[in-house]
Amino acid sequence: MDTFAGKIPKVSSDLTFTDRFGTYKARWKIGRMKFVVDPGLYALNDPDAASPVLVTANYKMSFDSLRSALPGSSAWLLVLDTQGINVWCAAGKGTFGTDELVNRIETSGLTKVVSHKQLILPQLGAPGIAAHRVKKLSGFKVVYGPVDSSDLPEFIASGLEATPEMRTKTFTLRERAAVIPVELVSASTTALYIIPVLLILSAFGGPYGYWTNITHYGLAASAGLVAAIIAGTVLFPLLLPWLPGRAFSLKGFAIGIATSLVFIALKATITGEWPNTLEAGAWILLITVVVSYLGMNFTGCSTYTSLSGVKKEMKWAVPFQIAGIVAGIALWVSSGFLA
Repeated sequence: MDTFAGKIPKVSSDLTFTDRFGTYKARWKIGRMKFVVDPGLYALNDPDAASPVLVTANYKMSFDSLRSALPGSSAWLLVLDTQGINVWCAAGKGTFGTDELVNRIETSGLTKVVSHKQLILPQLGAPGIAAHRVKKLSGFKVVYGPVDSSDLPEFIASGLEATPEMRTKTFTLRERAAVIPVELVSASTTALYIIPVLLILSAFGGPYGYWTNITHYGLAASAGLVAAIIAGTVLFPLLLPWLPGRAFSLKGFAIGIATSLVFIALKATITGEWPNTLEAGAWILLITVVVSYLGMNFTGCSTYTSLSGVKKEMKWAVPFQIAGIVAGIALWVSSGFLA
């Protein structure tokens, strides 16, 4: 699109199959860090000098969510360089910040294409933006839009007035389920390196032969790790509101205990014998600690935590988890040699 600032890339509010497929892949951590758009100014449909300016991150899922929320509308989209991170996380990390916003206003030529001095920013980006500094340095006034981009048409139509519902961040079952794939893939990728180690360790312990030990101990250990991953990346977010405690590590501890007891009972049912005390203790420790650790990964997408709270929790939780892993491995190895 030709403007007084030169040619501006023009985009539509309609998402293509490629856009949607890219989002699907990013959710499963396929090309996640390459799912970006170039920072700068974009024309959504056919904006003019009076059209609103909306600010977002250069994570393509954020960009696509914004433009698809405005079907048939025209606006200017100012994309900040957040290094491929979404608005909420980038605001906490500082990449969706005041300096980047002011710099992007200057380098994009925004003042040459609009006749007003107003920016609409996502509310979740507020932690990274000092509105008074933006006004002082660029002359543009910051207005915070609704939490959910789908409310933007109503927000703009009402004269930039937000309802209480627009200011509330939900974390529904569907929203919690949406963050499962990327965590499941991350944990499963790590497990691919751990499982061979478990199989090798199990082969040289226990009262049986090489392959029998692997079958009896190694495969069971691998199954225990898989159970912990499923509990920590799938069950944890789904059950989050109902898990006891406020700290995510403690919530994970609760579901980890339950998972370990179910796993021990299932193993005994399948093999026809209950594990000895050392082995049972190893499963309880290892599964519980792994679930507790994986559960902490959801602090960044939850509405329940704060940055200072997360740092405070990690100071005591991570040492405890490391100690639990070491103790659990020691018990598991010992149970094999002493069987």
